[in-house]
Amino acid sequence: MIETILISGRTIDQGATLEEKTSQAYFDAAAYCELNEGNLEALGVSVDQNVKVATAHGTVVVPAKIDKRLPDDIVFIPMGPWANAIVDPDTCGCGMPGFKGIPATVESTTDPALSMKELMATYKE
Repeated sequence: MIETILISGRTIDQGATLEEKTSQAYFDAAAYCELNEGNLEALGVSVDQNVKVATAHGTVVVPAKIDKRLPDDIVFIPMGPWANAIVDPDTCGCGMPGFKGIPATVESTTDPALSMKELMATYKE
């Protein structure tokens, strides 16, 4: 397990598939966690293997991807349902949660990454 800081933001692919949220293309564009090579090695994880990302606000499982530009203490998940599952829901009155600077842990897992519909179903009471 590594301790890190989670950031999120829009990506071109995530934005291009926004109207197809139940599609595989949207899953591929928004359901992943980017880490640098050193963090992938520290976790013993290869690209496309699942990782569990946990914050004080929740936990999500997504495939790992590599981004050589990220420093050791930063991971990135595109904006979308998977990032929303682990960011602070408090919007401080502005309607938009904070998507940057969230303390997180990342670990390898054999748990499956949930589709958007499966992830949303976990919120039903």
